[in-house]
Amino acid sequence: MAADIGLIGLAVMGRNLVLNMARNGFDVAVYNRTTSKTTDFIGGDAAETSVTGHERLDDFVASLDSPRRIMLMVQAGRPVDAVLDELLPLLAEGDIVIDGGNSDYKDTERRVARLQEAGMHFVGAGVSGGEEGALNGPSIMPGGSADAWPHIEPILQAIAAEAHDGEPCCRWLGRGGAGHFVKMVHNGIEYGDMQLIAEIYDLMSATGMSNAEMAEAFAAWNTGRLESFLVEITADILATTSPDGEAVIDVIVDAAGQKGTGRWTAMYGFELGQPIGLIAEAVIARVVSALIDERGRASEILGDPGPRNAPAIGLDDLEASLYAAKIVSYAQGFAMLASASREHDWGLDLAAIASIWRGGCIVRARFLDDIARVFTDTPDIDSLLIADVFAEALASDGQRGWRDTVRTAVGAGVPVPALSSALAFFDGYRSARLPANLIQAQRDYFGAHGYQRLDRDRSEDFHTDWIGDGRETSMDSYNA
Repeated sequence: MAADIGLIGLAVMGRNLVLNMARNGFDVAVYNRTTSKTTDFIGGDAAETSVTGHERLDDFVASLDSPRRIMLMVQAGRPVDAVLDELLPLLAEGDIVIDGGNSDYKDTERRVARLQEAGMHFVGAGVSGGEEGALNGPSIMPGGSADAWPHIEPILQAIAAEAHDGEPCCRWLGRGGAGHFVKMVHNGIEYGDMQLIAEIYDLMSATGMSNAEMAEAFAAWNTGRLESFLVEITADILATTSPDGEAVIDVIVDAAGQKGTGRWTAMYGFELGQPIGLIAEAVIARVVSALIDERGRASEILGDPGPRNAPAIGLDDLEASLYAAKIVSYAQGFAMLASASREHDWGLDLAAIASIWRGGCIVRARFLDDIARVFTDTPDIDSLLIADVFAEALASDGQRGWRDTVRTAVGAGVPVPALSSALAFFDGYRSARLPANLIQAQRDYFGAHGYQRLDRDRSEDFHTDWIGDGRETSMDSYNA
């Protein structure tokens, strides 16, 4: 009997997705370049399932029902192209390849075009949820060749997580690289969320709170508007001790790793002209953390601000700070998605994206219900910041704790790049007038770039003779 779907790449995520598919009633064929991994998997975790293993790629392809549906769970970049080079000669018109890794969306767009030229279909499907999500239900973000969707929808939606209302956390997102772009922004927001939580933890520690007290605070917050996967696991982490009673968090080296998706988000955000400062600061914070030896030497010369003895900060203020900055993070991320959708004509449904992030994925959070409702009711809204539900949370009373928290951190020498960046963006976004007029004057002074006037039509550009008589001329006449 032919298999419903095949999967190539039996690392942890691949194995768990296969087990998820099998548990949901699908016959799955698997192949791994290292044959022993296939043998161990078929004889181990997959022993009591309908999963079949293959040592040869041609046998693997021949075992699949038509049109063949093959999911790749291999390292992003050149390995994906290497597998495609081996795979494509074995495929037929109408077959479908799904890349479930964290690929650059531009690579996905190139691969969609390559397979389309061969009469086949390519899908870039972001998968979020880690090992547990892959096994029990991730959030899946597919995009690419739309003709493939009817053939893969029953499988992907069956294995995806379900939100609290029973909706599967998997929707078709758009053509080309739309799916992988959405997953990239998801990961960028994830970077921001993690950095914000780390800064709140650092501040708590600086005020003298114990790990147990911090764990209790995060657990309490997880029952309210901050309810989310990352807040939940932070409480668990802070409460965890080793068998000898030592707090595990206290012995972990303070250098954060990264695999690149946060950096891509910042890079492509700037390409789109989007102010994704919070995500960029989260990426930079990881880079700074990795300079651990250099930081040690610098602390001896510049003076280490620790041990930090920050004055007590009310838990309500800390909670308000984290919630407010989190709103900014998601506002920046969704604005980037909207901009990319216009740029690439993807037609991204922002409400659907918020909806499929409500379960299975790393950024799942209670307030994604609010975000989904905002985009359902007002799909063309400029920013989440001006939606009633979030504008009210960011009103003057809600800002006080946020400002006091940042002020306290700065005074105590506790770095809070994400919290303070979020606050700076919030203040800039709501300012009817900013000092950019001076920047335009400077640009015109040294580069004759021109400027627009408040009292004239915005289509007109002017230049001033700054080192002469100060006379202003039209840029049209200046360049004539």
